[in-house]
Amino acid sequence: MTDLFSSGKPEGGPVGQPLADRLRPKSLSEVVGQEHLTGPDGALTRMIRSGSLGSMIFWGPPGTGKTTVARLLAGETSLAFEQISAIFTGVADLKKVFETARLRRANGRQTLLFVDEIHRFNRAQQDSFLPVMEDGTVILVGATTENPSFELNAALLSRARVLTFRSLDEESIAKLLARAEEAEGKPLPLDEEARASLIRMADGDGRASLTLSEEVWRAAGPGEVFDAGGLLAVVQRRAPIYDKGQDGHYNLISALHKSVRGSDPDAALYYLARMFDAGEDPLYLGRRLVRMAVEDIGLADPQALVVANAAKDAYDYLGSPEGELAFAQACVYLATAPKSNAVYTAFKGAMRAAKEHGSLLPPKHILNAPTRLMKEESYGAGYRYDHDEPDAFSGQDYFPEKMGRQTFYDPPERGFEREIRKRLEYWAKLRKERG
Repeated sequence: MTDLFSSGKPEGGPVGQPLADRLRPKSLSEVVGQEHLTGPDGALTRMIRSGSLGSMIFWGPPGTGKTTVARLLAGETSLAFEQISAIFTGVADLKKVFETARLRRANGRQTLLFVDEIHRFNRAQQDSFLPVMEDGTVILVGATTENPSFELNAALLSRARVLTFRSLDEESIAKLLARAEEAEGKPLPLDEEARASLIRMADGDGRASLTLSEEVWRAAGPGEVFDAGGLLAVVQRRAPIYDKGQDGHYNLISALHKSVRGSDPDAALYYLARMFDAGEDPLYLGRRLVRMAVEDIGLADPQALVVANAAKDAYDYLGSPEGELAFAQACVYLATAPKSNAVYTAFKGAMRAAKEHGSLLPPKHILNAPTRLMKEESYGAGYRYDHDEPDAFSGQDYFPEKMGRQTFYDPPERGFEREIRKRLEYWAKLRKERG
């Protein structure tokens, strides 16, 4: 599998060889978009310069160079390169690979073992790498598109350095397209707007940008130049890189949530649109909007929860795509609503107190006394019915006696909670006056 591409002209290859494969780099210095790793002061460049290479985990999106860089590392350190994929490799295959590496080491050469999709190995399979890493049989380089902290064993992570590969920015994708044009000896038949659209369509994936370019060249007639609309018709619009069960999913929902919390309706709409465009489950988005309403707005605007629930109901009634507008409306409402996490914080505080004081009985005066024995034990004695008191407020203490009064909810001076704060301060004043 090829991830990144060389700066020079291709040296020839098999007929029909993909452009991405023909443009693979010949050295780390030719790698595009990962200068923090492969540049003059990059982490990998420093390792090679020091003459010491340890086991590593390459973490990053598809098409950012993980496989290519691993292969180049082996070449620049004179290590034997062995590549396996967790998708097609079982325990028996691993044993054979380890035995080959041991024989190779006995003959004086160490092995760089590149494991693609390493996160797909189960825990026991991941543990099998530990002995050969520890005794130097292999230098392990694992590649994963998923967060290693969640997908890899702690023991494996403790023996390997995690290096992050970044999505290629627009400038890096533009460089790749220029190299492709040099290699093909002709410009891409795209106007300026269509070229920018293709770069965005690649979604930070260098390999994808070259694959899209090949499709454009194949489709163009003599002298034909595509505009943005023509480009979309030709490539039939490549779906965004987005796995609803993995990091892409969580990254975008995090961005949506934080944009709402940060009162930025434009950014919130952008991320909501990206998730819809990627095929996200509308019910999931509806649940998340409800969560934002209760976590980040709360009683600063009690209507926020109503609006979020109404958007879910509207989508159920209208379906797609008409119902998506209801989510958009709710998203904007939440982003522009006054913000408060006072109820959220209060509930967390109450939960901590419940765990700490969970064995304490409520005070007897607020307990019912349905039996004679309970009446004799003073259950319910002294209870004051608030509706019979002045201002419908008795000022009694409702916490367990050994616990004393607690304060969890502290509403801010924002939105509707400004009014709630006035009420609480008034009741606190009455409580103090009435003892």
